[in-house]
Amino acid sequence: MRARIDSLLNGKVAPLGPEGKPSGIAKTPVDVRLSLGLTGLEGDSQADLKNHGGTEKAVHHYPRDHYAFWQRQLPHHSEILDDPGAFGENISTMGITEDAVCIGDIYELGSAVVQVSQARQPCWKLNARFEYKAMAATVQSTRFSGWYYRVLSEGDVEAGDSILLVDRLHEDWPLTRLMAIIYDKSQDERELLAMSDLEALAPNWQNLAKKRLATRKVEDWSDRLGS
Repeated sequence: MRARIDSLLNGKVAPLGPEGKPSGIAKTPVDVRLSLGLTGLEGDSQADLKNHGGTEKAVHHYPRDHYAFWQRQLPHHSEILDDPGAFGENISTMGITEDAVCIGDIYELGSAVVQVSQARQPCWKLNARFEYKAMAATVQSTRFSGWYYRVLSEGDVEAGDSILLVDRLHEDWPLTRLMAIIYDKSQDERELLAMSDLEALAPNWQNLAKKRLATRKVEDWSDRLGS
C-alpha cells in the first residue's frame, strides 16, 4: 500500500469555541520539511496533554476521502471543509481509509517510520470546532474517525512525500474491527480478551478492554462527546 501525503499540518494552542477553551485542534497546511520526533511534528502543539499528544498519539492521520461525505451532511459548514485540517489532522491523504488500515501497521513516512497505535475517539472539541453539538457523536457513529501513529524512527517529512506500508503485523485487526468492539460489541468477551492482548495496540486501549472484562460495564461517553 502506497499513498501520497497531500497535506502536512501543524498548529499552536489557541482559544476554541464561544468559551475560548485552549485547544490545538486547528491545524493548517505547511509547505516546508518538518522534523518528526517521538511526540509529534515540529511546530505542533496540544493543550490537553492528558488526552491528546504523547508518544501513542504522536501523529493524527485523517482521510481526505471522508470530506465529501461531511460536505453533504454539513452543507452549512462547507467553509471549514474546503481545506484539510478540519478534524485536527497532521496527515491528509486520499486512498487510505479505516477499513484498509490495521493496528500495528508500520509505514515509512518521509524519512521517519511510524506505526498505527489506535483509532481516534472523537471528543467535544469537534462540536466546538464545527459549532454543531452532535459532531463528535456523528463522527463516532460513522466510524470516520481517523487514526494515530507512534513514531518508531524519527526523521523528517513534507507534503508530497510517500507513505508506504512496509509491514503488517495484524492483518486481522483493521481499525473497523477495533471500533466495532468499542462501540457495538461492548460486552463481547472473546473480542475484548483478544483486544486486551494486542501488543501493538496503545496501552490505554488494552486497559479499556481489561476494565470492561473486569467490571462488565461500558464507560460513560457523555463528557468526551459533550452530550
